[in-house]
Amino acid sequence: MELETLVIHADRSAEDDTDIAPALHPASTFRARSAGEFATLANAARPERYYTRYGNPTHARCERLLARLEGCEAALLFASGMGAISTAVLAQVAAGDHVVAQASHYMGTTRLLTDLLPRFGVGVTLVDQADAAAFARAIVPETRLIVVETPSNPVLLLTDLAAVARLARDRGITTLADNTFASPVNQRPREFGIDLVAHSATKYLGGHSDLVAGVVAGSTEAVERIWKTSIVLGATASPFDAWLLLRGLRTLPLRVERQSATALELARFLEGHPAVSRVHYPGLESHLQHDLARRQMKAFGGVLSFEVAGGYAAAQRLVGSLELAANAVSLGAVETLAVHAASVWEGSLGPEEIAQAGISPALVRLAVGLESAQDLKADLARALAAV
Repeated sequence: MELETLVIHADRSAEDDTDIAPALHPASTFRARSAGEFATLANAARPERYYTRYGNPTHARCERLLARLEGCEAALLFASGMGAISTAVLAQVAAGDHVVAQASHYMGTTRLLTDLLPRFGVGVTLVDQADAAAFARAIVPETRLIVVETPSNPVLLLTDLAAVARLARDRGITTLADNTFASPVNQRPREFGIDLVAHSATKYLGGHSDLVAGVVAGSTEAVERIWKTSIVLGATASPFDAWLLLRGLRTLPLRVERQSATALELARFLEGHPAVSRVHYPGLESHLQHDLARRQMKAFGGVLSFEVAGGYAAAQRLVGSLELAANAVSLGAVETLAVHAASVWEGSLGPEEIAQAGISPALVRLAVGLESAQDLKADLARALAAV
């Protein structure tokens, strides 16, 4: 099925094919019909009707669709994107193991890699994601996992997924890609050989700023291994959030297509504005990795970032002057959001880490919504004139 059809129909099973809207199963626990059935459920892999931390019918329906969206055999829903990424990583490594990851990551992932994993005896090496050879140089005999994010947050750098997957596969190393910024509409890492794909489903997949969830997709065997770790860590999604996520997924291709088109139009506008010193967007011909973006992305996503010529203070004033774009974190929803990146990151990362991630003091990240491109352009023009 084409993507627009898949998001409407791919989650249905024989049990619920009469439902037009999916059923919501809010129960925390489910009744067994006999002691024998209870024993079977208690020892089953990912039972749908036993205890919601182990599985839930609403979760299962959402997971079927998420797996299909990423071209995977299976998917597992979590209470947040960080719940998904943390559980997936911890399911792959043990004390003495080693992880290779790119230097530019979402700050929660950066904290996981640089603070948490070393506390448990897991070594981590961070590399320049734009240099595919850097991943190969960082690999040691103890390397068990490579973690990437493309495009990365917030400066929209790209990782060559095919190159990373190839070098990992030749050495028996698992690969995990955060696909939140691209969404499966614009990029499917499994098609390039990546083993596991993660999302903050709070963003494009949900699309309405009204749920928090995460997902990991991959082979049935790999997802079951992550599920066993999830039972211990307990980052279980609410059934209601899973139900809302199903609702949001129905319009995902339409939303992302519109957001990507608007983001490209705004990026071109900002690139030509005298109050903007630099624009980061892989859809621009001026982006150093534009050719790679064209190879591995269908379109270039709804997030862009730009540097205001007046520096830190001017970037803060710009964000405060916008009327249509709300000053709020997150992305991928129907409303446009803008943040002064340095103000956000300096609360969690040190100056060296901020610089390593390529975050300029003047950087503004714009997560494009579904408003008129002309109205958003006018809002930006007025705010830029004011600073």
